[in-house]
Amino acid sequence: QVQLVESGGGLVQAGGSLRLSCAASGRSGRSFSNYVMGWFRQAPGKEREFVGFVSSMTGSTTRYADSVKGRFAISRDNGRNTVYLQMNSLKREDTAAYYCAAQRGCSGSGCYDGSRYQYWGQGTQVTVSS
Repeated sequence: QVQLVESGGGLVQAGGSLRLSCAASGRSGRSFSNYVMGWFRQAPGKEREFVGFVSSMTGSTTRYADSVKGRFAISRDNGRNTVYLQMNSLKREDTAAYYCAAQRGCSGSGCYDGSRYQYWGQGTQVTVSS
């Protein structure tokens, strides 16, 4: 099992920045570095949507939803078992609960599909005011 705990959410004005963290722990028999880490979000009344992911091991590959591309950046620190979501130029439409998730491996569309992720955090709320 892998436990994921997000932190760093809060209230921010439009145009501002936040950095979310997701700390992993637990006994899965696998090192944190072996997991693909994804970020998803869900706004009230809307379906969960993909935000981005970082590849396993060195994290050399990242992919983002078009809605956040150029504004958000995902990174990982395997030594700290932590993945980050840096959010810049925030907009009101970024308001949502943000979740990190872990997947043992993915290819193609599976990296973007929340149903393919085995472990999820409890979420952290981000509210962007105008």
